Amino acid sequence: MRNSAPPHPDSEKARRKALRHEMRMVAVRPRRWGLWLLTLGALLLILPSAFGVHSLMGWSPMLLGLVACAAALPLLVAGAVLRRRYLKGQLARD
Repeated sequence: MRNSAPPHPDSEKARRKALRHEMRMVAVRPRRWGLWLLTLGALLLILPSAFGVHSLMGWSPMLLGLVACAAALPLLVAGAVLRRRYLKGQLARD
């Protein structure tokens, strides 16, 4: 039968789990906004072919989709850079 007791706080598995959770909490907003913009951009890029919509308030959906994807890229890169810096700081501290 499997042991259902939680891992000892000093165990390697518990430390890894805590580090993963901590890393997920770093730079949440830039990553979240980047993913939302990337999703919106992708949806706008497929809008003309999927639904035959060729104008949104006078703007091309393809252009708006490309702008949203271009705006998402710096946010996603910033999230990755912040996570890397945070991890370097954590490793240097230990």
